Amino acid sequence: MTKVSLVLNGKSVTCDVEDRTLLVSLIRDVRGLTGTHVGCDTSQCGACVVHVDGKAVKACTMLAAQAAGSDVVTLEGIGSADALHPVQAAFREHHGLQCGFCTPGMIMSAVDMINRHGAGNLDEATIRDELEGNICRCTGYHNIVKAIKAASDQMAGMAEAAE
Repeated sequence: MTKVSLVLNGKSVTCDVEDRTLLVSLIRDVRGLTGTHVGCDTSQCGACVVHVDGKAVKACTMLAAQAAGSDVVTLEGIGSADALHPVQAAFREHHGLQCGFCTPGMIMSAVDMINRHGAGNLDEATIRDELEGNICRCTGYHNIVKAIKAASDQMAGMAEAAE
């Protein structure tokens, strides 16, 4: 067993896990945060995307021990039922989900995309290109792209209003 200490959604946690435990298993099975999904076990689908030290990572490709000392944020850490993150709200408003299985990974990838490119700096081609590592088997991606674009633009407006 390995003792892994990290910050998970703003809270310091320490867990004893087997050396081979994946970060996604620590999040779901050990900590009980089920928003991060396991879809393919091969890093193809993107349902398990979380942020590790501010960068989008497929949690099924990283050992829990590799995240030791890191700041890990899951879907549960970006908003709440009372105060949705703008990307979460845009997915709801623009019908960016159907079955919802891919949605956590899509949202976490979208937040990362907006953080890297800057709010308001995304176009449809960039969004589609950036979503290449996230698979949705229910939609044609149209409403997902629309939701991400709307969230990016809304966040740009919020930033301007704050200045």
